[in-house]
Order: sequence, then C-alpha cells, then structure tokens
Amino acid sequence: MSNLDTDVFKVALFGAGRIGQIHAHNIASHPHSKLSAVVDINQDAASVLADKYDAQVATAEQVFSDENVDAVLIASATDSHADLIERAAQANKKIFCEKPIDLSLDRVNRCLEIVDQHQATLFIGFNRRFDKNFAALKHELNNGMIGKPELVLINSRDPGLPPLSYLEASGGLFRDMSIHDFDMACWLMGQTPVSVLAVGACLVNPEVEAVGDIDTGVITLKFATGAIAVIMNSRRTTYGYDQRIEVHGCNGMLQAENEVESTLVKTNEQGVIRQKPLHFFLERYSSAYKAEWHHFVGVLTGQQSPEVSGKDGQTALMIANAAIASLKTGQNQILND
Repeated sequence: MSNLDTDVFKVALFGAGRIGQIHAHNIASHPHSKLSAVVDINQDAASVLADKYDAQVATAEQVFSDENVDAVLIASATDSHADLIERAAQANKKIFCEKPIDLSLDRVNRCLEIVDQHQATLFIGFNRRFDKNFAALKHELNNGMIGKPELVLINSRDPGLPPLSYLEASGGLFRDMSIHDFDMACWLMGQTPVSVLAVGACLVNPEVEAVGDIDTGVITLKFATGAIAVIMNSRRTTYGYDQRIEVHGCNGMLQAENEVESTLVKTNEQGVIRQKPLHFFLERYSSAYKAEWHHFVGVLTGQQSPEVSGKDGQTALMIANAAIASLKTGQNQILND
C-alpha cells in the first residue's frame, strides 16, 4: 500500500494538444503526481508543454522502457489509443486514456483482452461522471430520493460546429459526441440498455452530410426495467454549452442545470435577464477534469478502483454503433448481453 502523504507518481503524457494541456496542468498541480515526460508527433508542441512543467520530451519507446514512469495518460489522436494502451499494459504502467479506446469495437475488444492478460489498471476518461452537479444527482438517485427512475432526459448541445476536417475523422456524432451521454445514461441507471432507436439530420450545415455525418440527433435507450433515456444532441446553440440532465422517478424528479457565466440576475420593467451557460467544455468541465485526476491518483495509491473501466468504454461504443445502425435502417436495434 502506498503512502499518499509521501508518494509522488511520475506520469508520462501522450498528446500535447488541447486536452493534453488540460491534463498536464492537473498532473503538475497535484501534490502527488509529477509530469515527467511528454510525447507528441509535433515536437514543437511537446517541447513547449514539457518546458512549462519541467518535464522531458520523450519517445514512446523511452517511456515504456523507463521503470521510473508509474503511469501514462493517453490524450493523443484516437487512432493511437488502443496501441498505446496495449504497450502500456505490457510495460506494467497504470493507464489513464481519454475516450474512446478506438472507433472499432473489434479493435477495442482485442485491446481489452491484452489489458486483461496483463492484469493492467485502465481508467477511461469519461470526465462528466466527475462533474459536481451530475455527481450530486447520482448521489441522490442512489439514495432513493425519487424512488425507481423511469425517465432520463439528457441535453447535450455544443455551441458550434467543429471543422469538417475534424468531423471526417471523428467517427460521427454518435461515436464522438453522444458517446459521453451513452456513458452517463448507463451510469445513472446502473445498467446497460436493451435497445437503441436513433434519428438524425443535418440542420446546422448541409456540408456535414457530405462527410457522412449528422449534426443533430435524438437517441432513445430502453432498459430492462422499462425505464427510458432520451438523449438530445446538437452541434449548435446560440447561447453557450448546453449540458443538462433530468431524471424522473416514481417519487419525484432530480435535475442538474447548466453552469452559467455568473449568478447575476438583471430585473426591470422589461423582464428578468439571467446569464448564459459557460461557452464550451474547457470551461464547463474544468473542475471535472481536476476531480477525475484526483480520483486517478487514488487509483495509483491502490486506495481506489477505477471509476470508469475499459468495459464502460466498450459499452458506450457498442451503444454508439447500435445508434448508427438504427439511423441507417430506421429500425430499433436490440443489444445483446
């Protein structure tokens, strides 16, 4: 058992992009973790981030052969995740990987077999579970505050469409964006849905259809208990980053609302004006990213088990694939156990 009062875990970061920079800050800010190495195909980006936190620029080979590296955080391009997870498992490193493990379910399955063979520790970064608002809702739900949950509504809408070049490599709306909501629905309900029905359209930009994607979607998940989850996604809002959850049960309702720019309310003869939601995920989930890293440090000490497992990542992708099939066929998709 590690001593949390004295241990400082050395962490190698794969990916010096936007998400990597968030994680680098959280690693370096935690009293029990140190950013020891940064790996990125963009050497300039790796150097800038490494210099900022007194780390080394390294190669993957150097990281996996270094016995002093305790853990890796994988925030590189999606198509590198599964390979890096496998190599980290074989090198006996603890693993934190951003979602998804891969866009191919077959590839995910093979990767998790390697993880199991080496009895490796793997945490998947579905950070919304660590948002204080959603965590409070989950706590009350587990405590039976509203009785048996019957209907879950998840609103997740981005403030604007990303570049079409991003969408081409993203795996589509359901694998890239909705996958967070699939994980949230399973987490809240404590079970996997038995069926998936999805509809979608290109309402934000008709060019999205040209890259084989949609920008607006609604997915209905049905659970074995009869409970239903409805997920509403859009790549565009005019008012900020819209992230809300509502759970209706036999004894009442729980809601988690948007984080807003401030609590200022302006009231006059023209009406009541409240502030808009925070602009994007970097602001909205800043604290959640910190909280999930704090949790992972607890995993490194052996005092906690990963809150989000490789199995959770596998399940969310399976639901995303079923949603894509439903969108194409117009039919309800039955999920196998």
